[in-house]
Amino acid sequence: MSNDTTPASAASTRPSTAIQPSRVDLIRQAGVAAGCAGLFVIFSALSHTFYQPANLVDILLQSSINAVVAVGMTLVIMTKGIDLSVGSIVGVSSMIASSLLPQGLWLGISIGLLVGLICGLINGVLIAKLKLPDFIVTLGTMSIYRGAALIYTDGKPIYNIDKTFRATFAGELAGIPTPVILALVIAVLAFLLIRFTALGEQIIAVGGNEEAARLSGINVDGVKIAVYAISGVLSALAGFVLVARIGAAEPIGGNGFELQAIGAAVIGGASLFGGEGNSLGSLIGAITLGGMRNGLTLLNVPSFWQFVATGVVVILAVLADQTTRKRR
Repeated sequence: MSNDTTPASAASTRPSTAIQPSRVDLIRQAGVAAGCAGLFVIFSALSHTFYQPANLVDILLQSSINAVVAVGMTLVIMTKGIDLSVGSIVGVSSMIASSLLPQGLWLGISIGLLVGLICGLINGVLIAKLKLPDFIVTLGTMSIYRGAALIYTDGKPIYNIDKTFRATFAGELAGIPTPVILALVIAVLAFLLIRFTALGEQIIAVGGNEEAARLSGINVDGVKIAVYAISGVLSALAGFVLVARIGAAEPIGGNGFELQAIGAAVIGGASLFGGEGNSLGSLIGAITLGGMRNGLTLLNVPSFWQFVATGVVVILAVLADQTTRKRR
């Protein structure tokens, strides 16, 4: 996502045109897609199981949860922030929602989303209003929300998840897995938000130059609170998919999701320097990480080496981001 938008135009409450990406950004986004495709070609050559339709569908399913969280993380990163609490929000929101499902499907879903929203709002208010560092705040709330999930059920998982709930978030629609559809829809909606709405322009402006955005009339605090709130809601949705897929809600559910989401967002083009991001790129980034883990597993690569590989890919993505900024 280009950061060519000036603070004055970003301050408008109604964008007149879509934000146009620069040629360098388009090349980088094409490179992300090409890199993902190249990775799949390599693993297909190394393992005849990898390219089988059933395995490809499994990769998309595994990637869908990370993709949903990564979209919210992308919006946060675009404001030059970070959210380390997303995995814990996945856990606490899914636990509370699952416990309420016996009282009603929509009650459980609504309360679960509300919990995600509240967690995100708490992060946003602490960061925007109290001017606390985002890293420290979300590191602290990561522990608080995880502890809340453990306290809520005394550390015990919840089984016998409602069948309708599982069919809704882990079923199929026209032969396509629901989690895959959900991830795609959320990525597209976020893409439209970034490109075609005033909030999208303001997110870019805040990440590009917060002081200039403030002087141009943008409610910087409101923008920051909004992105953390969106991140919280999307984390809750990801928690629903996780519970529906495994058929149980665990207080440690979502552990480590924050690192995967950051990795997918950065690989997909989100700049840790703020002002740039692409939700569709984050979707591809999630699929890239999912495909890499799947391929390495099929090749019998030990799990600890998979962590090393993921870290290397993320570092290369950050290096590409710095190179792109220098060229611009």
